[in-house]
Amino acid sequence: MKLLFDQNISPKILKKLPDDFTECEQVRFVGLEDASDFEIFEYARLNSFAVVTFDSDFVDLNALRGSPPKIIYLNTGNLTTQSVSELILNNLLTIQHYLNSETDDILELLKAP
Repeated sequence: MKLLFDQNISPKILKKLPDDFTECEQVRFVGLEDASDFEIFEYARLNSFAVVTFDSDFVDLNALRGSPPKIIYLNTGNLTTQSVSELILNNLLTIQHYLNSETDDILELLKAP
């Protein structure tokens, strides 16, 4: 599963995820720390990543540009790195199904009440 974590998600997220998340990156580690949303979007498209973000601008970019990349929108407000990790792991089957879908462009994840 190739996930690219946006700049608003701590690079520490990569250490919080299990070993089967080896193809995940955070924008800082691919030279995009100060990149625009569009540059991150294009990098993800060209390198077959899905973008994981708190930023609704990626949803807007997807509406304008289409998919790929797929967008996993964390509509939760800011969360701790641990909470982001838990949200991803708790929704792992949903994320896998979404990434394999040929029709779904955006997956919105909400924080459990």
